[in-house]
Amino acid sequence: MSSNVTTVSYLFERIMNSKFIRTILTKGLRKCDKDKRLTLEVALEMYAGIRKTACAKCSLYYKAVSLILNFAENWFGVSSDKLKELLTIPYYRRALVAVIKGIALFGVRKPFVPGAPFQIVWNVTKACNLRCKHCYESAGSRAPDEIGTFDALRVIKKLADAGVVILAFSGGEPSIRPDIETLISYAKSLGIYVAMATNGTTLTKERVKRLKQAGLEYVQISLDGATARTHDTFRGIPGAFEKTIQGIKNAVDAGLFVEIATTVTKFNLHEIPEIIELADELGANWFMAYNFVPIGRGREIIDWDLSPEERESLLKTLLKLRSKYKVELLSTAPQYARVALQMNIKENDATLVPTHFYNSKLPGKLQRLAEFIGGCGAGRFYVSIEPNGDIYPCVFFPHDPEVKIGNILKDNFELLWRHSPLLWALRDKDKLYSPCGDCKYRYVCGGCRARAYNYFRNIRAPDPGCIYAQKYWEILKREVAQKQIAVVH
Repeated sequence: MSSNVTTVSYLFERIMNSKFIRTILTKGLRKCDKDKRLTLEVALEMYAGIRKTACAKCSLYYKAVSLILNFAENWFGVSSDKLKELLTIPYYRRALVAVIKGIALFGVRKPFVPGAPFQIVWNVTKACNLRCKHCYESAGSRAPDEIGTFDALRVIKKLADAGVVILAFSGGEPSIRPDIETLISYAKSLGIYVAMATNGTTLTKERVKRLKQAGLEYVQISLDGATARTHDTFRGIPGAFEKTIQGIKNAVDAGLFVEIATTVTKFNLHEIPEIIELADELGANWFMAYNFVPIGRGREIIDWDLSPEERESLLKTLLKLRSKYKVELLSTAPQYARVALQMNIKENDATLVPTHFYNSKLPGKLQRLAEFIGGCGAGRFYVSIEPNGDIYPCVFFPHDPEVKIGNILKDNFELLWRHSPLLWALRDKDKLYSPCGDCKYRYVCGGCRARAYNYFRNIRAPDPGCIYAQKYWEILKREVAQKQIAVVH
């Protein structure tokens, strides 16, 4: 069985990477003058049954794509009926366009690189009503060079044209930006799935109603303690906990997809089981244990970072608690996938493989997808945009010239995505430094590149939060201790 699976996987990669297939797929990336859409988009609409007619060129391309999808169906083990059902949803079609575009432009790679980012996290403002100890933006006041409404709408159109699937507004606190509902509405109208990362304190019932009407579908709300004492201390403002809890309740009641996000440090590690229980009681869909990254104000609490042993224990605890609650338990720590594979967790004859912010349950042949979906998605599945339009691999990269990709207003975004040397360096997991680069789990994990950079100022450096990088963690501990001694004296 294993030999057959390997053979089929090898054949699929060879065929999909062939010049002939990639040439066919590339032809679909051109806009059809008659149907006014990408030829590929028209073909997928026909495949899903939501479009009945098209021009001769698009109809011919539809037949070619149908053959390819039917072949891929056998490889993935997903029925054509199920695939067609999914493709009736605009965001799934948009995601498949990004996948096929990625194969056409870059081939089938491990891990996979789509033809457009699946997600953009846009810090639309630095203004914030809290003063969180770990804030990567050191948020507080609005930046003087923050993009205004007119240019912000231009940015959204640019992202939509590039094929971005998800746009997540963040900050600072995005909900206090006066035009946020206008931006949400416009992104929604262009077929983008719209999310927001917020501290939840502004989410009154009326505000949530307006945000949902504008087109918001997903909200990530930060909760860093199971008690007011812990949360408010971490968030810097008394009374934040009560407002955040009410904001979560209002978002759940309104029918938004709700993720509760907790940045795990030594300060709140002991409360994680209680926070999960609270998230479940509140009716959240997901609980996300965020990796602490020493950036922004987080540099001031660098000694709160979890040790490799603490992180390993946390990830195992999340996996063990999964069956106890309705809320899905996830983590941004890419090591989550490696730990799950080592624990060999089975659910309904499927193997649990947490892959980039999603708990995938991969039966049989689908298990091979884990290495394609991969771990850390910085510069591969997503990038971030700053309030002034500067682009970085993710929100947890500092504003250093060495890791700046470009500017969304000044540069051709699609060309940056295809050709940026920095992005390609992040995408190549075989060139990571040891132990990440020679780890057999490098395609499903690869370590957090933001942590590697913030600790070592090198995007290929090891992630010191992994048990396989223990010696680097010990070196960092000694350096931190020496700096603290120097400050005292």
